[in-house]
Amino acid sequence: MNTSKFVVATLAGGAAYFILGFLVYALLLEDFYTAHAGSATNVAKTEMQYWPLILGNLAHAALLAYVFLKWAGIRTFSAGFSAGATIGFFVGLGFNMIQYDTTNILDLTGNVVDVFVWAILTGIVGGVVGWVAGKGNG
Repeated sequence: MNTSKFVVATLAGGAAYFILGFLVYALLLEDFYTAHAGSATNVAKTEMQYWPLILGNLAHAALLAYVFLKWAGIRTFSAGFSAGATIGFFVGLGFNMIQYDTTNILDLTGNVVDVFVWAILTGIVGGVVGWVAGKGNG
């Protein structure tokens, strides 16, 4: 696996996750998630530190970059989107169903919708990672 491609694809994917996450969760769907909050209160932080959010976005992107470059040979946006959406769906389904059963952060509707939101976001980021992985030599 080409280490420089892995790093660049991870950084590009992490940036895409960060930007898309802000657009989708903070702007487009904020009211939806507020309407489907569970009974847990005061769970959202009012002042974020950002380094954990950035690290988490980079970790998710690194997972995609590693799988695409090391095992799957994904080097295009379309293949990356397809693989990313599939990975995002199953990761989102696993996470949200466990979250629904063990917390009161979101109601069932919020958790089910979040599975599809995460699949779409991860599909787009997977496309970015796949596209970056296909650029240049090696």
